[in-house]
Amino acid sequence: MTDKSNVPVVILCGGKGTRLKEETEYRPKPMVYIGDRPILWHIMKIYAHFGYDRFVLALGYKGEMVKEHFLLRKWLTSDFTMGIKSGEVTATHENGSQDDFHVTFADTGEETKTGERLKMVERYILGERFMVTYGDGVADINVDDLVAFHERQGTVGTIAGVHPTSKYGLVGVDERSRVTSFEQKPVLSDFVNGGFMVFTRRIFQYLKPNQMIEEALADLIRDRELSLYQHNGFWHSMDTHKDFEDLNRMWANEPRWRIWKN
Repeated sequence: MTDKSNVPVVILCGGKGTRLKEETEYRPKPMVYIGDRPILWHIMKIYAHFGYDRFVLALGYKGEMVKEHFLLRKWLTSDFTMGIKSGEVTATHENGSQDDFHVTFADTGEETKTGERLKMVERYILGERFMVTYGDGVADINVDDLVAFHERQGTVGTIAGVHPTSKYGLVGVDERSRVTSFEQKPVLSDFVNGGFMVFTRRIFQYLKPNQMIEEALADLIRDRELSLYQHNGFWHSMDTHKDFEDLNRMWANEPRWRIWKN
């Protein structure tokens, strides 16, 4: 059985999110809010639901805002008593439950590429196996099943394959070029990397300076060391302002990625 306390989750939080400039001009993309919490919190809650509550945040662009959020949240959501002269602060009443996350904040540079960011946090990975994800995607994925699949496969890496939704309508035609159907925003049958990944420590041998993580994945494919776990459930990334609006609308009505209880 996997010792979950020894399987940290690295979340890549350093990009500038230029396609979501309406929001990321002022904050890093993982700190863009879905409902009353940043999308980073939603991602962490998915993993924590399965008992994976140790996180390494690879920070870059406006990374101080991520640190500030976690450092201040307890005090901003609690009643507390403060000795003005001594500076001593004591929480007297917590308004709502506090998440039991164990988080390492690692500054990895504002312009660093994702593969190099991952290489820079190697010193915080103490066990043989760990997980990696991006700071902008949510899913109703079963993380236990993902890890178990990775262990059975015996490869260096496993990525969760998801079915993307086309932003274009899909038109069907007959042999006379008459339109027979029109499907708005169809779910495509092909797989894309949904960003929920599992690796062994051997991945660090594939990571190079100034490299995107996708380049290391290509090298794993060359060596037949990358597996794909098929996730056929809900998945949604936040690349554009429309994605931001869609996720907020879902959160208010039917947040399919909310698999946690509280």
